[in-house]
Amino acid sequence: MKTHRFFTLSLIAGGLALLAGCNRTEPTSAAATAGAPGGKPTIALVVKTLNNPFFIDMQKGAEEAAKRLGVNLVVQAADREIDVERQMQIIENLIERKVAALCITPSGSREIVPVIVKANKAGIPVVIVDTRADEKALAAAGGKIATFIGSDNYDGGKLAGEFIGAALGGKGAIAVLEGIPGHETGDSRLRGFREAVAKYPGLKIVASQPANWERDQGFNVFQNILQAHPQVSGVFACSDLMALGAVEAIAAAGKTGKIVVVGFDAQPEARAAITKGTMGATVAQFAARMGSTAVENAVKLLAGEKIAEFTPVPIELIK
Repeated sequence: MKTHRFFTLSLIAGGLALLAGCNRTEPTSAAATAGAPGGKPTIALVVKTLNNPFFIDMQKGAEEAAKRLGVNLVVQAADREIDVERQMQIIENLIERKVAALCITPSGSREIVPVIVKANKAGIPVVIVDTRADEKALAAAGGKIATFIGSDNYDGGKLAGEFIGAALGGKGAIAVLEGIPGHETGDSRLRGFREAVAKYPGLKIVASQPANWERDQGFNVFQNILQAHPQVSGVFACSDLMALGAVEAIAAAGKTGKIVVVGFDAQPEARAAITKGTMGATVAQFAARMGSTAVENAVKLLAGEKIAEFTPVPIELIK
């Protein structure tokens, strides 16, 4: 009887230990806290999603720099670019884990402000990458960032507009696939594009709708636009994923080669589509360089060095 009771208790104890092991949260990297083994600081890179090749390239650039500079790197993201709340949760968790520095590509320019303020209070420097934080909201909340690293999205939009204007001979109906309304990245690209297109009196934007940076939404939204405006001869998508969705909608409508498609990001599949002739152009902004520059600046901050408030990353039209 005693033997049976001892055996039962042993099974219970073993089961509890197993459950504890299953419920333990493992860090993203080998050392995910500031006090990592070997004394190396941990820098966190939080991007919008890792389901987009642009941010995968950014991650690769950051990893290269982290390896070269001898720091630990944690890379995390929400599943979807539009999941702003999830990104905020990720950043709050990293602040709790006391990472040494945060490099963030905000999913929401205004929504990011409260967690920047929390990082400030925790003494964690914040580097913003690719998408700017809302400057007015940040100032109102008393928040500070160390630097912004990114391309001039406004100029990129102008390049796209100038290309599509020339490609269409200065006349025709144009459609636009927007990102998430109110987000600085997409809004700046749209402003630049519209300014460039305004120089061509014969060009008219007949539809401008959000597709939330996603390929399937790019397909669905542009398919609907084509049904409502079959005369469309050009489309500007604020990202390559949406542009590739538009390319698929064009093919489904039997109009391949009849509509000029311009994207943004110069992803490998977009470059291939340009070579194939199903896309006209895309704007490159070098995501890997953004990632490596972000980590390099974070390391300088941790060493007590001064860094520039803005580090521009060049853009280039690929056609």
